Amino acid sequence: MKKIFSTFCMALVAVAMMGQDPVITFEKTEHDFGKINEEDGRVSVVFEFRNEGMSPLVLSNVRASCGCTTPTWTKDPVEPGQTGAITVTYNPNGRPGRFQKTVTITSNAKEATTRVYIKGEVIPKQAKPVNKYTLPVGELSMMKKTLDFGKVKKGEVKNGELEYANLTQAAHQVDLVITAADAYILHQVTLPTIQAGEVGKFVFSLDTKVSKFYGPTEVQAYVVVDGKKVMEDSYKLTIKADIVEDFSNLTQEDKQNSPIIETDAEFDAGKTAVGKHLRVSFPIKNSGVNALEVRRVYARANNVLIKSAPKAVKTGKKGEVRIEIDTTGMEPGKYSREVVIISNDYQHPIKKVRVNFTVE
Repeated sequence: MKKIFSTFCMALVAVAMMGQDPVITFEKTEHDFGKINEEDGRVSVVFEFRNEGMSPLVLSNVRASCGCTTPTWTKDPVEPGQTGAITVTYNPNGRPGRFQKTVTITSNAKEATTRVYIKGEVIPKQAKPVNKYTLPVGELSMMKKTLDFGKVKKGEVKNGELEYANLTQAAHQVDLVITAADAYILHQVTLPTIQAGEVGKFVFSLDTKVSKFYGPTEVQAYVVVDGKKVMEDSYKLTIKADIVEDFSNLTQEDKQNSPIIETDAEFDAGKTAVGKHLRVSFPIKNSGVNALEVRRVYARANNVLIKSAPKAVKTGKKGEVRIEIDTTGMEPGKYSREVVIISNDYQHPIKKVRVNFTVE
């Protein structure tokens, strides 16, 4: 009988002690931020709670389900009937779209673990416009100052453009100077008077029918701002193209009767002394049927001068290319220079000859 009574008393004590546990209750356990702007930065909400138990409430830990969510909370014991708060802050930076996060609270309350929730939708920030006009041209600015048409077939007309912008606070007059010798490149200035914040264009038209040129070509134009003609690199625009022969309309008979250029790939020009002009000549032969027409001969080095080249070579005949190499300023040693021959041989329209020589 005593044992039964003792067990009954212990049960009553346990019930009494349970009635004295702290009890945590929240005004709300969920918060919807709605739509928030990423560019506005962090947002916060406060979850208030009350201790409705009979003993002090202590929050031992509050943790979020994601590193983008940061909680802070009342650290001191919350007496019965008193309130505390948990502040939850969400960082939307780099997290566009909808979100839902959980914050878990651990305490000495009757229910040791409770949770609150946040949700919302992050509206991504608009990318700030990047200044793409970074090249100064007087009071103007440009993205690029070179227009490369690439390969253009002889007889074609190609159009291209270069943009210019006025990033200053004042209006400016704009013009373009291009030499008369380069008349096969026409140009237009879309905004001769450009206001602050406006963007204009230099429009170029390459007419290869007018030009007698074949191969790589490069033309310079100079931007004129407010009437100032400054022939310096900072005002210079470059228009490039590689004009090639159009063989697309050749018939089978044309191809059978085509000229055929023959020349050695390398030529040994011997030796010369420093500061001398080395004169070199090498042959080209036409082993085809129709006449070989030499469109152009040029060198890729500034110290190589093309002295002469045949305009045409009849079938079975040879012609001679003469060049001169200026060795001024060169150190003793072995060198090579490349000479390029452009012709109407449709199979080999470009022929390269490497000239080797020694400077002593």
